[in-house]
Amino acid sequence: MADSTTEFKPGGRLWGYTFGDLAYKGSGDNLNRGGSNQYTGMPANANTFQFRRIYLGYNYDMSPKFSAEFLLAAEDDFNGASITQGSGGTSVGDVTQGGKFTPYVKYANVKWKNIFKNSDLKIGQQATPSFAKVDRNEQTAEEVWGYRSIERTISDIRRTPSFDLGISLQGWFDNNGNFGYMLMAGNGNSAKPATNSYKWFYGDLYAKFFKKRLIVDLYQDYEKLAWGVWVPGVKANTESPNGPEYADRNMTKLFVALNTNKLTVGFEGFQNTIMSGIKVTGTDGNTYYRTQNTMAYSAYVRGRILSASNGDPRLNFFARYDNYDPSGDLSSIANNAGTKSFVSSTVSQYDAATKEQFVTFGFDYMPFKNVHIMPNVWLNTYASSLSATGSNDASTPLAYTKMNSEVTGVKGTDAVYRLTFYYIYNPKQGTTKY
Repeated sequence: MADSTTEFKPGGRLWGYTFGDLAYKGSGDNLNRGGSNQYTGMPANANTFQFRRIYLGYNYDMSPKFSAEFLLAAEDDFNGASITQGSGGTSVGDVTQGGKFTPYVKYANVKWKNIFKNSDLKIGQQATPSFAKVDRNEQTAEEVWGYRSIERTISDIRRTPSFDLGISLQGWFDNNGNFGYMLMAGNGNSAKPATNSYKWFYGDLYAKFFKKRLIVDLYQDYEKLAWGVWVPGVKANTESPNGPEYADRNMTKLFVALNTNKLTVGFEGFQNTIMSGIKVTGTDGNTYYRTQNTMAYSAYVRGRILSASNGDPRLNFFARYDNYDPSGDLSSIANNAGTKSFVSSTVSQYDAATKEQFVTFGFDYMPFKNVHIMPNVWLNTYASSLSATGSNDASTPLAYTKMNSEVTGVKGTDAVYRLTFYYIYNPKQGTTKY
């Protein structure tokens, strides 16, 4: 038998895809809650044509043991506040100073294949194991949901990094990819340069059963956010209440799905524990930090309605419901008689005062297997985590609204009606067909 290394020829592949919408916002949350969600701040009755992602990637196999990956991306990291009636508005995010959509480097990495049996080492800017597709695991949460063109996964909405600059090791415990892992350490800043010496640590274990139709995936991460020098308090061996902030965060996430060619049902849930996530000003004038416990889950179904004569899907459907509750033990913090005011202090996208419920549903028409036309509805509802008429002390009532302006008791909904388009050019091997 000839030596396979003599037969190898270096080569690469240019690929990419694009999605965007014609969108009409039928109603909006008057308080503009939702942080950097796609339609936060976009006024009711506004409409827009907008790209939400444009990819141009190149993968190159240098040798049987080494390959490289490069990806340029232009994405919608700006929100709907830039869209105003009768005016161009001011966009923020991935745009030039002149307001034009602009790309950035999303992936740039080199992979050492089979550094030891069934395991690969990758260095550079790359997909994380949180939900994005990685080399050894083609059935991550985002891939199985299958409709990133409609909305991010629930952990992605909260900006858990889907890509990062760092080093990873991923592999299989068997020879068929039914049981695997991925470990990674990165900056935690996605495409942005590091701003501190704290690293984000990622870990993922997965198992696939019944010819990879049933998927169970357990994910864990950890990151320090602030780590000051201990300041002694008035009493021995106690910390001063006005001392430096100590903060970290860690997410535990479970993803389970039954994934077949014609029907997929999935569940994804996480708890994110943020130490010092809530900053409290006490009635004694001191500053205190309290732990914030956030819970969220997402349930969805997607499936095939019609197939083309060659067996490719022609018409699909999808529906999804998310519930997001960042309040944790906020009521006990607010009800403490020593609390004068509070504010979410550490992690963006985790405002403890606002709960959210998200719903989307629609159809996916595929005139060709790599072209999708998708009429859909996008709904996100906001509600205060605490009652606006609540108090933090029975004898001396103090309305929560006096403590935090976001505790309003007012519900609001961003309702958007869209015609989404999505097309893939020169798809990579293994591109999912939905």
